[in-house]
Amino acid sequence: MPIVDGHDPRALEHAARALAAGELVALPTETVYGLGARADDDAAVARIFAAKGRPADHPLIVHVPDAQSAQAFAATWPERARRLTEAFWPGPLTVIVPRAAGRAGAAAGGQSTIGLRCPAHPVAHALLVQAAALGVSGIAAPSANRFGRVSPTQAAHVASEFGPGLLVLDGGACQVGIESAIVDCSRDRAVLLRPGTLPRERLEAALGGEPLADRDADAPRASGTLEAHYAPRAKVRLMDAGALRAALSVLGPVRAGATAPVAVYSRTVHPLPAGVPGRAMPADAAAAARALFTALRELDACGTPLIWIETPPSDSDWDGVRDRLQRAAAAG
Repeated sequence: MPIVDGHDPRALEHAARALAAGELVALPTETVYGLGARADDDAAVARIFAAKGRPADHPLIVHVPDAQSAQAFAATWPERARRLTEAFWPGPLTVIVPRAAGRAGAAAGGQSTIGLRCPAHPVAHALLVQAAALGVSGIAAPSANRFGRVSPTQAAHVASEFGPGLLVLDGGACQVGIESAIVDCSRDRAVLLRPGTLPRERLEAALGGEPLADRDADAPRASGTLEAHYAPRAKVRLMDAGALRAALSVLGPVRAGATAPVAVYSRTVHPLPAGVPGRAMPADAAAAARALFTALRELDACGTPLIWIETPPSDSDWDGVRDRLQRAAAAG
């Protein structure tokens, strides 16, 4: 199937019917494109795991049109989840809550908890509403890429991963650019399982000042929390600005016509030696998140075996970008 305009009512209707029939549909969200199936159909969800090459015990996030719909998947709706979703839904936040018995077991990776999110993208919301009218209570949707690889932020990225057999709703470039923050609300304290673009301080403020704990050994499994993830084919190496400058000075210019041994993604180190492909990392954290996965894909397409990346700043606004890059580097 071709990439279709996600704003076209006919395309949305076709996609909603495909989901209701148990088929896969790629959809845009404000974070990244998702590979979706109806969350209440274990056979449909199994198609997601098979298409991505994803382990079946690595849980998916279920996308819903509103908080009321989310609660249908929850055994209880903790006060922390209520506070966070009232503050940040629709938006780039996933909450982990106790799962209702008999609901979306495959999507939850067999766990007694489930991750829920209400996306802000208008195409995703319209699809969720139309699908709900056909009996689809939620859409399980991990990122629409092969497991462990760079997430897609454009419809063309999805098509390059899965080919023409997948229906892809084109909603334009994703405006957030990295996956949602994930907060575990299923236990006796709030735990940040995965950072996103919502700073920790804002999440804690919504919780009434309660500090967010860091991920611990008893935390539920959650999307995108494996040590190695978000990786291009080239090996990624993170370096501070001084180490990157020193390495580039040793490398020197690349002979005309030769393939460069490295590509570079840097915020402050420029210009690069002649013949070394590179991209400039934005100085603003939100802009850097929005550009991150596209930049990694473009640098990977240069064909170099290595990508050297300047380590992002340490302040909390950069936590999501830094997390993705650290996991990409761990894959090498």
